Amino acid sequence: MAAFGSLKCLCGSLRTYDSSKVIRFQSLKYGCMKWIFHIFVGAYVGYTLIVDKRYQEKDSIISSVHTKVKGVVQTDKRIWDTAEYTIPMQGIDSFFVTTNVIMTENQLQRRCPEYPSTKALCSSDMSCRKGSVDHKHDGIRTGRCVNYNATTKTCEVMAWCPVESEKTAPVPAVLKSSEDFTVLIKNNIHFPKFNYTKQNIPPNFNTSCTFNKITSPLCPIFRLGDILEAANENFSEVAVEGGIIGIEINWDCNLDKWFYHCSPKYGFRSLTDKTTCKYPGFNFRFARYYKLHNGEEQRTLIKVYGIRFDILVFGTAAFVIDLYISLYSCCSCCKSPVKEYHFRRKYETVLNPKQVVYVSYVDEPHVILIKKHLKTSLQLAAKDEIIESYPKKFSDDVNCCTNNSSKDSDTEEPEEMYPLPQQRQRAFSSDCPVWCCCGKCQLTERHHEQLCCRKKDGQCITTSPLFEQLVLSRDNLKDVLLYKEPFLDFNDRNVNDKLRHCAFKQYINWRFGSFDLEDRAVIPSCCRWKIRATYPKADGNYTGFKTI
Repeated sequence: MAAFGSLKCLCGSLRTYDSSKVIRFQSLKYGCMKWIFHIFVGAYVGYTLIVDKRYQEKDSIISSVHTKVKGVVQTDKRIWDTAEYTIPMQGIDSFFVTTNVIMTENQLQRRCPEYPSTKALCSSDMSCRKGSVDHKHDGIRTGRCVNYNATTKTCEVMAWCPVESEKTAPVPAVLKSSEDFTVLIKNNIHFPKFNYTKQNIPPNFNTSCTFNKITSPLCPIFRLGDILEAANENFSEVAVEGGIIGIEINWDCNLDKWFYHCSPKYGFRSLTDKTTCKYPGFNFRFARYYKLHNGEEQRTLIKVYGIRFDILVFGTAAFVIDLYISLYSCCSCCKSPVKEYHFRRKYETVLNPKQVVYVSYVDEPHVILIKKHLKTSLQLAAKDEIIESYPKKFSDDVNCCTNNSSKDSDTEEPEEMYPLPQQRQRAFSSDCPVWCCCGKCQLTERHHEQLCCRKKDGQCITTSPLFEQLVLSRDNLKDVLLYKEPFLDFNDRNVNDKLRHCAFKQYINWRFGSFDLEDRAVIPSCCRWKIRATYPKADGNYTGFKTI
């Protein structure tokens, strides 16, 4: 009995629905508390939306960078220009400026003593194992201990000789004057979601300007010394052993017309790891090779210290118009074609397909949506909402397969293209259905097949030249079928079925435009039977609307 009672209770709960009940009472105290809470929540939401711009749709940035360094400096031995102190980097969006150098000239492949480091010192040949290689050695040891100078012996190596003698960077830096060099930074950005492109070069760009955070914040030409100063670094100190500096370009764009701004903001910071004292700064080696008159190869080894500048581009773009239209579309008091078009395109209502059909009359400029169960003829029920303005008369499929489509494609059918004389209206045969307005429809007991080509009395669309040309023409239908099935056999006994179904599709493409409504578009009785009479089925049995 307990189990039966539980089952009865469960069945009862399935048939019920519980809803909350709201009790409203008068109280100044609670009323003030309510409004204080509303104001607090409203202020928080407003701050979040307006100040943080949470109401906007945002997009990430795509960026490209190109740099040009300019400057000339003179040292004791030579003149250094852009080609010598600017070295292309392997990384993306980076450039390198040489500030200090150690040059070992006239190197040839020979035997010579190693530089006297701790591991290179020796007292006899026993200290120099032949053929040993170490990453700290200058070459491959020959097994001999030789004089480096009058007081020092080191292991002999097979290497580029003489070996590099200076192991520490010169102080002050050889190219300490490079702090007066300038660099032009060209930065192009793109926001793909909004199809918006911009560059950091101002329209009224003055080539003699130099960036200043206060007086010239948009100038893309930067003095190297100013960059390090803004990054809280001393150029003279960094120039000795080199370093890494980040140049940040931040694009925080607002693309709304009433609050538009999209300009870069520049920032600078040091990226050098100062916690590692063993390998400070930034340096690398490269060599320049020459041929002597005897064909022997000679080189100059150059160890360069310098500053690598990494350009880091950040940015987002915000656009509010899509949200604005969405909110505007939800307002029932705001009626406009733009709102209705946006809402119809942005949102799609999914209906029960068994209760949805589409109707197109020759004397009506709209496609009509029927979305209710039929209790009478479809002709009388077609008074529901209009879903779309009248589509184009000819679809692409019709045009590509109709020889005279270019001639007829501009032809419009006015509302009363084929009106019946007034004395003939409703003068149809006695077996014509009461819902027929053209006199060509046939009797049927199915409500969804009780549809005429017209909403008002007039001539049937099947008598129009376009119906014959676009729907019934055997040559056109063959072209359509061959387009999809190039080797279709038209001598097959079932070819009429293919022609008939193709004619149905041609009519739908013609009268319903480019909509994908083939499964739910209803062909009028007069048109359906005209097509069946032209391309009859062998046994004469037709299944009706569901097979269209």
